[in-house]
Amino acid sequence: MVKENNIEKWLPGPQVDGPSNFNTEDSNEDPTYISWLEKHPCAISSFNRMISAVKGKQVVVFLDYDGTLSPIVNDPDRAFMSDPMRSAVREVARLFPTAIISGRSRDKVHEFVKLDEVYYAGSHGMDIMGPPALHLKSYDGKYQTNTVDDKGNETTLYQPAKEYLPSIKKILKELKRRTCDVPGAFVEDNMFCISVHYRHVLDEDYGTLEEIIGEVVSEYSSSFHLTRGKKVMEIRPSIQWNKGNALLYLLQTLGFSDSANVLPIYIGDDKTDEDAFKVLRVRGEGYPIIVSSVPRGTSASHSLRDPSEVLSFLVRLAAWGEDALS
Repeated sequence: MVKENNIEKWLPGPQVDGPSNFNTEDSNEDPTYISWLEKHPCAISSFNRMISAVKGKQVVVFLDYDGTLSPIVNDPDRAFMSDPMRSAVREVARLFPTAIISGRSRDKVHEFVKLDEVYYAGSHGMDIMGPPALHLKSYDGKYQTNTVDDKGNETTLYQPAKEYLPSIKKILKELKRRTCDVPGAFVEDNMFCISVHYRHVLDEDYGTLEEIIGEVVSEYSSSFHLTRGKKVMEIRPSIQWNKGNALLYLLQTLGFSDSANVLPIYIGDDKTDEDAFKVLRVRGEGYPIIVSSVPRGTSASHSLRDPSEVLSFLVRLAAWGEDALS
């Protein structure tokens, strides 16, 4: 259990609301960043004001993984989360329904997180293992499978892009074959999307890699499209489904489709998280929180600088929840 006397160890400053970012070095920040913080204030220094909006509502927590629960690393297979972060997520999930929505495959995220207390949505929300969903008329039943997990708990698997799997396997095989001669390129199978990492690709080789990916995608342009992230290009099925749709699906399966009774919190650092931020903005509820140490265009209402501040926020949320429910 995350005890309140452990919070001071992880929080890097005073726990009071204020207009500035939580980091005490803000006075030395670029004026552009300080101005950006006025529009997207730190979620830790704003915590008391944010949580006052709960007023009997159910808090539901949504988290990205890479760059949010773990730092961005050179080797995608070594994006491990820290033990303190795992403990904080476990405590938050014990108190509030919690889901991790990642671009990684669902199985890969579960391997990293190692928690059964949370729900998982991989492939940017195209592979969801959530609570039982027996009567969701607004979602196509052919994509939904009611099953039982390893511990005997009823769950629902929702995969709106499952008919694309045969083509994805062909694209994956072709990409691995054609990129094997590009030093530093790494093709990652994320179940319903394919990620091509180029963090270790030399500048002079990037053009070749981009050309290869473009040619492969063009062969499947009627069904797939290319997106870009942090040193990664991704091939995804062209369906009307993203992290925002996954958020809405999970809210409904959790029984919180009525916005008057729920306060969602979504924390993420990636461009793909903006789809979820926009959903919360449109619904006019909850808090979309971006993880960024530089000014960025975003639909988020608040910000956190990096995963260490995400940890601080989650620890504080768990401590507040413990008090609220005691």
